[in-house]
Amino acid sequence: MLTLTDTAAKVIRDLNTQSGESADKGIRISSQGEDAGSLMLSVADGPESTDKVVESEGAKVYLDPVAATVLDDKSLDANIDDQGGISFHVEDQPA
Repeated sequence: MLTLTDTAAKVIRDLNTQSGESADKGIRISSQGEDAGSLMLSVADGPESTDKVVESEGAKVYLDPVAATVLDDKSLDANIDDQGGISFHVEDQPA
């Protein structure tokens, strides 16, 4: 199952705070159609009915079935640049 770094969890919590209060607010990673090579990340008010839910340190990530399979052995990390821009990246989970 996908894991989150401490940094990614903090960034997701901060994004949720900026976009309004909701207990189920999180980010959603979904596939572009049937293309497992192209994933999209968006802020979501809650999971879709078929999503798998990953929760870490109060941060919620919703994965559609294709994304859940592709990211099963991965870790999500985040960076914030000097201008406050956020980038997420996927890494192999540490052994």
